[in-house]
Amino acid sequence: MAALTAKLKAQYPFLTAYWAGRLVRAYGTEALTIFGKATTPEALGQDFGATLTEAEVRWLMTHEYATAAADVVWRRSKLGLRMTADQIETLDRFMADAARAARPAAE
Repeated sequence: MAALTAKLKAQYPFLTAYWAGRLVRAYGTEALTIFGKATTPEALGQDFGATLTEAEVRWLMTHEYATAAADVVWRRSKLGLRMTADQIETLDRFMADAARAARPAAE
């Protein structure tokens, strides 16, 4: 696990030790693909708090079929313990909007 965390930090030098470790514990080797070619935290999109970013949420929606904030912050992680109610509500709205945008328009 330490070697994978070090590899992740080398690929994304902006990650803190906690952040890289959390990603490796949650996703294993998949952690190396979540952020794509990002070179800064800002390139990861919206920051929802507790090191949860738009890039990770979009990956969860696509690969883990997460549909609501509860899926992300309580079922797939315990980030809800580190996030405020407002942050979780913002995440829930973001995910609902992203899901609506991804659905094909009715004919």
